[in-house]
Amino acid sequence: MKVHYECAACFLRQAREAVDLATNDESLKMDVTEKVTKIVCKNFHGGAASNVIGTEIHRTIKKETGNKDPYSYQREICNEIALKFLPRVEKIVEDQNGLESYLKAAIAGNVIDFGAMGLDSDMEGILIKTMEKGFGVNNSKELENELEKAKTVLYLADNIGEIVFDKLLIKKLHEYGVEVTVALKEKPILNDACLEDALGIGLEEVAELITTGTDSVGVIYEDVSSKFKEIFDKADMVIAKGLGNYEGLGEMYLKEKPVFSLLNAKCDPVARDIGVEKGDNVVLMLNASKN
Repeated sequence: MKVHYECAACFLRQAREAVDLATNDESLKMDVTEKVTKIVCKNFHGGAASNVIGTEIHRTIKKETGNKDPYSYQREICNEIALKFLPRVEKIVEDQNGLESYLKAAIAGNVIDFGAMGLDSDMEGILIKTMEKGFGVNNSKELENELEKAKTVLYLADNIGEIVFDKLLIKKLHEYGVEVTVALKEKPILNDACLEDALGIGLEEVAELITTGTDSVGVIYEDVSSKFKEIFDKADMVIAKGLGNYEGLGEMYLKEKPVFSLLNAKCDPVARDIGVEKGDNVVLMLNASKN
């Protein structure tokens, strides 16, 4: 996805959050913020890829502060918090049983920032409200049609916490007779899920786990490992979670491969890019959207 004008302010907001998490040194915060601002000034222009700029910003923050994982605290607690709400979500999807309910559960996990919200927040209410809501774009029928033809699915994970609900969806995918491979980040960036996070919730029980070989926001094809490229290219279909993966896949030539994006349009630029309202649930066949 190309940057929209609002993205500049969002880059700086997110950078401030990461810098505050990475260090308590006020002088260092100033130095790092100066470098981040220069990155935005140099690279922010019409036609620039949003996830490429975001990746450079967060790699710079990690390097300059010496903190390899500013979101380490969230990494410790997010899955644990999400697991507390799993039984309620599990009951809803099992009662409804259709593929759409499992897709909504996975998207609902994308809505909540399990690290930023306290335990007193009405997370359960937010999850249920999201699952009761319809779709701004609903290509779930197309997704199901592709599942019925596919043998292999590559599932691009997004954040810690939400991978708890991804596991529910992946179990459902197996009913279509497909083999599922889940791709996680090789190294921490933002609150994206890494291999250790997935192992912590037993995701290996339902899928083969690999990494992208890097720490980019979403997928930057030039950065990922040769193993990931091979699996991506050979997979019969791809299911990608979250905004970062949507942004990255929008910059790739997807050929004829069916690629589906599951997300909640949490920001105006992504909503506008897709053609939905902010806050809408989205199951989007990316190839179809480009034709």
